[in-house]
Amino acid sequence: MNHLSLEPFFQGHPDWRMRAGKLHREYCFKDFNHAFAFMTQVAMLSERMNHHPDWSNSYNRVIIDLITHDAQSVTGKDISLAVAIEQLWQHKL
Repeated sequence: MNHLSLEPFFQGHPDWRMRAGKLHREYCFKDFNHAFAFMTQVAMLSERMNHHPDWSNSYNRVIIDLITHDAQSVTGKDISLAVAIEQLWQHKL
């Protein structure tokens, strides 16, 4: 997908960015337990979708990068997972 075809996604999800050829988003939580609980939910979601993020956790922050490694680019799988992750996030607010 090129950046133009991703524009509708970015307009609807302004906290996501392209970074190093991947969809990138950082989440901040009250504390480590909340961050880890979110990661657990994303892990279960990713298993159901059979598409997994590249991610890291530092105390109350979760950093997520999405790319389809086989395609070496962002694909519809990444967009779908990002939208689903955002839905989890919205339920946390």
